[in-house]
Amino acid sequence: MLPTENPRIEGALRLAFVDDDDDYREVVRAELEDHGFAVTDFADTPPLLDYFAAGNDTDVIVLDWNLPTTNGIDLLPQLRRQGVQIPVLILTGHSGTSYEMAALDRGALDFMDKSRGVPVLAKRARLIAQSAKQPSDMPSEDVIDHGALTLRPRFSRAHWRGTDVGLTVTEFNIVRRLVENPGNHVTYREIYDCVRSFGFIAGSGEDGYRTNVRSSIKRIRNKFRALDPDFTEIENFAAFGYCWKNTPAVS
Repeated sequence: MLPTENPRIEGALRLAFVDDDDDYREVVRAELEDHGFAVTDFADTPPLLDYFAAGNDTDVIVLDWNLPTTNGIDLLPQLRRQGVQIPVLILTGHSGTSYEMAALDRGALDFMDKSRGVPVLAKRARLIAQSAKQPSDMPSEDVIDHGALTLRPRFSRAHWRGTDVGLTVTEFNIVRRLVENPGNHVTYREIYDCVRSFGFIAGSGEDGYRTNVRSSIKRIRNKFRALDPDFTEIENFAAFGYCWKNTPAVS
């Protein structure tokens, strides 16, 4: 099915809406337009990918969790690989915390239960779209530079030598925790606590969380090395934790 566009709202925030329920999609689209959005809607993920591949753009994407071809959270990495950095809100009937954490870990900027209604959806979509439209010369507290690394906490994005590393929100939080203490080792527990509630225990035994941290660090290193095979900024101190080198100079 071809996307349905509404070009009539001049100057409106543009929203791409993906949901396979035709009746629901029609109703939500109409209400979003009443809230001032210019909506392009899609029944599945391939047309959305084709839409961006053709050079089209939008200000915010609202993805249903369950879609025929690719689930919304599984589509997020595909969009990033395609170079689409538009903020995404996941809309779902799954209201559990585990679903929300999965969506945020994959890179969604917001997560909302469908039962909250379109007025709340419109408010949240507008907030994340407007945040993404902030000028590039944001206040210094919104950009963290450390050598070849640039962190943008507002969007949970990390750039290495100018290229987006493609970190999940959880991976970004770990990198930020390390970079805020350059040259100093951060314990396994501290790293785990920055992405889970304080004192949370995962894995086998009291120190089971170490395995989770090691796995996360491995994924983070691999993403940096995919951009820079010589990446060695994250160092390990056996049985203690990890450190981001204090080497701010850009070569």
